[in-house]
Amino acid sequence: MAVQWYPGHMKKANDEIREALKKVDVVIEVLDARIPVSSSNPMLKKLRGAKPCVKVLNKKDLADPEVTCRWIEAMEQEENVRAVAIEALKKKEVVRVKQLAMGLAPNNLKRGVRALVVGIPNVGKSTFINTLAGRKVAKTGDEPAVTKHQQQVRIDGGPKGFDIADTPGVLWPNLADHRGGIRLGATGAVRDTALDYLEVAPLAVVDLLTHYRELLVTRYKLKVVPEVGLELLAEIGKKRGCLRKGGIVDLHKAAEIVCKEIKAGDLGRISLDWPEDYPEEESPSTI
Repeated sequence: MAVQWYPGHMKKANDEIREALKKVDVVIEVLDARIPVSSSNPMLKKLRGAKPCVKVLNKKDLADPEVTCRWIEAMEQEENVRAVAIEALKKKEVVRVKQLAMGLAPNNLKRGVRALVVGIPNVGKSTFINTLAGRKVAKTGDEPAVTKHQQQVRIDGGPKGFDIADTPGVLWPNLADHRGGIRLGATGAVRDTALDYLEVAPLAVVDLLTHYRELLVTRYKLKVVPEVGLELLAEIGKKRGCLRKGGIVDLHKAAEIVCKEIKAGDLGRISLDWPEDYPEEESPSTI
């Protein structure tokens, strides 16, 4: 997928992450539970080295719960990694992340625990931080790249306190994994202006057809279900009235509808990354 969306502040953010990692005890990586591999920044694994990490699968209410459980089990195969699924607006679930992070931090600290919160755009990182802090300290919005600058946030003071460093959402310079690029586009991690709906949607509906045929058929009231992405998109376009003069289907309009409805969770609880889609060397424990 030809998504090349790497604004200048993202390069700066990568440099900031590299420096911030030297000063923290644990990393909290916020992921989209629907695409826990595609929404993981592959540079982070190399940057953090042996630093403990809590992987937070946010938006669990949009993801397939069975698949999410399998991802958590896979992620926790890595030493010094814990994983948990949450909804970022739920205080008890967010506090659980803090508890896991403090449990992973070295136990001989004379100061409080310092954590670095990272995540690619639009995974809900800022909402997570605001819920944890109990106040609005990070800007939120339903579009990627809202957070532009790093900031320090004190959650609890004292020797047993908890401080976090917030970083801008960072995509990597080249989305080389074609599957990952498609799934990032479909779930809203990439700005509309950098997204080719007509490239994303045909492949996304084939993903859905593979694992969620019934949800797809029900949502779009399909009687004919082609196996080819563009043909399937055309059927969806007919059902949604995406027609030009002469009864020609406006595929771009149909593609935009599909992508926006996947992003919003209108099809039901779905996961686009499945463990069996990734060979062992691409599993979250090695990214």
